[in-house]
Amino acid sequence: MDEIMRFDSVSQYNAYNSNETRHPLAGVIDFSKAGQRQNARINFGFYTVFLKEIKCGDLRYGCNYYDYEEGTLVFVAPGQVIGIESNGEYYKPQGYALVFHPDLIRGTALSKHMNDYTFFSYEVHEALHLSERERQIVLDCFAKIEFELNHAIDKHSKTLIASNIELFLNYCARFYDRQFITRDSAHKGILERFEGLLNDYFESDKPQTLGLPSVAYCAVQLNLSANYFGDLIKKETGRSAQEYIQSKLMDIAKEQIFDRRKSVSEIAYGLGFKYPQHFTRLFKQRVGYSPNEYRMLN
Repeated sequence: MDEIMRFDSVSQYNAYNSNETRHPLAGVIDFSKAGQRQNARINFGFYTVFLKEIKCGDLRYGCNYYDYEEGTLVFVAPGQVIGIESNGEYYKPQGYALVFHPDLIRGTALSKHMNDYTFFSYEVHEALHLSERERQIVLDCFAKIEFELNHAIDKHSKTLIASNIELFLNYCARFYDRQFITRDSAHKGILERFEGLLNDYFESDKPQTLGLPSVAYCAVQLNLSANYFGDLIKKETGRSAQEYIQSKLMDIAKEQIFDRRKSVSEIAYGLGFKYPQHFTRLFKQRVGYSPNEYRMLN
């Protein structure tokens, strides 16, 4: 396992890549200025967005690899470890990176909904693949941010830099929406596999041993991060993954309620509920009747 490099400040990463530090909390890195280096794994103390212009190796996140190629954006949140496996050879980095420290956005409009940009916690096979037009928009956003970084720091700097970063991230959210629709080869069958996964789950003894299926559990089984999986299901169905699971749960519960040999408590435990009253509450919330009322009604 390679030693992990650590960069806690923007200025450290600028120096590592032979880029001038124009603002202590933000920067647009031009990797063409960096010298040759060996591949390494890095822990960043700030938000980092990579735009690579050439394919230069397998980019690893955790124990897995990004779906990483030309014209790809990769998003890294503070504290994440990411990098390229070292093979002992040297290479010349190319492309750009936007870096900004959490302190930059504190107190700005961006800080209030930074968590909405869930792609910062996407994991494997989930990078953003850009069209040529989208890539040009990204470069234009980087140019606007760099313009503000080159301006002398004044009372407007923080707001303007954060606003331009927010504009860039909003474009990325739009591009991800497009990718959920257009990357059929990567996403084809996810909804069908999700449905099959739930069917198999409830037909097994897993509800009794593991409890109710969670979004995180389903995402792992489908080799996706919880956030990417949730966003994909939302785009496909208009419902959250949790709502989809609950809908499936209610469909199965309705069928089982017709079996009068089973009590409501037995049905609840069989579906994975720890407490029958939780099942009753959810059933009434989703169906409009309690389980017993629904049984009598039908």
